Amino acid sequence: MPHKKLVAHVLGICTALFLLFIHVPLSKASSHVGAATSTPISVYGAWQCSNDGCLWGTVRSVTEFDSKNHWLIDRGDGVPSVNLVVLSFVQPLKLLNKTTDAQTTQGLPIGMTADIVNYFKSHNIRVMLSIGGITYVSAWNQALATNPTQLGLNAAAVAQQLGVGIEIDYEESSSPNLTGLQAFIDAYRSMEPYDATGSNPAARLTIDLAAGDRWLIGLTTKATTSWLTTSTPVLDYANAMVPSRQPSSASSAEANWQEHIDGKPQYSPPIPPLAPAKLTGGLYITSANGAVQPECYHFSGSLIDTTGSYVHSVAPNGAGTTSGMLGYMFWAAECPSARGTCTTPPNSCEGGVGVGGQTYTIPVPMPQLRQG
Repeated sequence: MPHKKLVAHVLGICTALFLLFIHVPLSKASSHVGAATSTPISVYGAWQCSNDGCLWGTVRSVTEFDSKNHWLIDRGDGVPSVNLVVLSFVQPLKLLNKTTDAQTTQGLPIGMTADIVNYFKSHNIRVMLSIGGITYVSAWNQALATNPTQLGLNAAAVAQQLGVGIEIDYEESSSPNLTGLQAFIDAYRSMEPYDATGSNPAARLTIDLAAGDRWLIGLTTKATTSWLTTSTPVLDYANAMVPSRQPSSASSAEANWQEHIDGKPQYSPPIPPLAPAKLTGGLYITSANGAVQPECYHFSGSLIDTTGSYVHSVAPNGAGTTSGMLGYMFWAAECPSARGTCTTPPNSCEGGVGVGGQTYTIPVPMPQLRQG
């Protein structure tokens, strides 16, 4: 009889181990993902390029704009697909000089009207304006070399006027003017101090960094060291932008984002780690050549789906105390390129971005952001 008890005991252990195995997803095996901690996503946004390749060079009626972009405010159940829209782009030198020309009024593209801003805000979607982009690197350099303090003051005035936040998209890879950018930030913060509550839209000031730590190195080093700390934050968070093309797998996308969270201690000077709570990850919904991506129209199996566990649960690695990134940003709504397909009917993104927002129970309006 003792041998029967022994057999039963061994079988019990095997059964327990089997049940444990089948209830632990393989994706949780990564050392970067906290198995016991999953934090809700707070930021789930889209860069919005209007209908002319991000120029915003024409005034549009709300009715016409809605006919192209209704999916952003309604994913099919009356709830917005996103909780943030970033109108892209403001030309920095024109903003500094308060230029008025055929496509610009007092430094702001004429298409970025209060009506368009309020179209989103009336549906509890936070709005920001992005200054720069890859097309305007030279304009950033000229503006920062001329009067970065005035540029920061002008940006704050626009933010206050429209009730929006500001995103810094300065993609100078070789020798960024970090002294000038510091002066810009200081001037902006003199008008709109850092607001941890997030209740003041104009106080929201963010920055775009590369997909990982191997491009925009000077900017990333300065931003991570000086502006994105959890102890004395200056900027609210950073967006890890999309790479040159859509990552081929979840692991490829996650590897880029992990570089920010790990930092690069081997660099000189080193890039310190970034708290996951200070980072969003970018994915394409329209590609660089204008093709609509599966992430736009189909959630299941898309990168929004397959990176979800990582984004919810990635653990800090030297900075911050809470697990999980802030969320996702999608490039880009409507027509980011003069060629190719736009995210307009019949190619709108309810089925991908919208279903993702529903699946992950994205809060609308955006909640107060974690500070560490």
